[in-house]
Amino acid sequence: MITGIIIATCVVAGVGIVIGLILGVADLKLHVEVDEKEAAILEALPGNNCGGCGFPGCSGCAAAIAKGEAAVNQCPVGGPSVAATISGIMGVEAIETEKQVAFVHCNGTCENATQQYEYDGVSDCRLQAQAPGGGSKKCPFGCLGGGTCVSVCQFDAIHIVNGVAVVDKDACKACGKCIEICPHHLIDLVPYSAKEAVVCKSQDMGKAVNGYCKVGCIACHICEKNCPAGAITVENNVATIDQSKCTHCGTCVEKCPKKAIKAL
Repeated sequence: MITGIIIATCVVAGVGIVIGLILGVADLKLHVEVDEKEAAILEALPGNNCGGCGFPGCSGCAAAIAKGEAAVNQCPVGGPSVAATISGIMGVEAIETEKQVAFVHCNGTCENATQQYEYDGVSDCRLQAQAPGGGSKKCPFGCLGGGTCVSVCQFDAIHIVNGVAVVDKDACKACGKCIEICPHHLIDLVPYSAKEAVVCKSQDMGKAVNGYCKVGCIACHICEKNCPAGAITVENNVATIDQSKCTHCGTCVEKCPKKAIKAL
């Protein structure tokens, strides 16, 4: 009896030793050297894995930066502080960049936008856009208010307020998820310091716009003609502000007859 136990113990111990040797050899054969810079960069990144950097997660971003295939400020979520840390790891000068935030170019609230009908279905803008008439709002370009952008935001930075998506710029990390998901392409990034923005994306003629929105851009060119910095252009029947030229004088907000440009 005792002899059998001893034999069994020896067999188990022997198998364990053999497996250990096999694993040790496999580790030596399959070992992959880890780039110390890559590991340090990955540690510095926020770890949200949001994809806002354009790479599949933080590990992909770290690998690209370590190889010199991406900028040290590639991570929009980390902002200047993370960029400065990564600059130190890479031994390069920190790049000064202004914080960017998402902005929704629509002010078609329940009071401002004409409703075609009451939508009663799944709260998903992509589905609502396929509904009869392109959604409950008569404007074919405006915010559908379904909250799809809200559902993909990891930072609780965007909410539906009175039928329109609104971004909390202090909470926004500029990951770009809301930009990608919006079926009407109403969201883009603007500098945090931006003071004026066009709250309309309609490309219809003025008469049509007046028929479905109280504050829609009618392409009257008044803002363009009165901007002292030449920062506004009207293309495809809608005004656009070049934030790099804007001096924040507020003239466009004051002159717009439809209030399609608002102060932020």
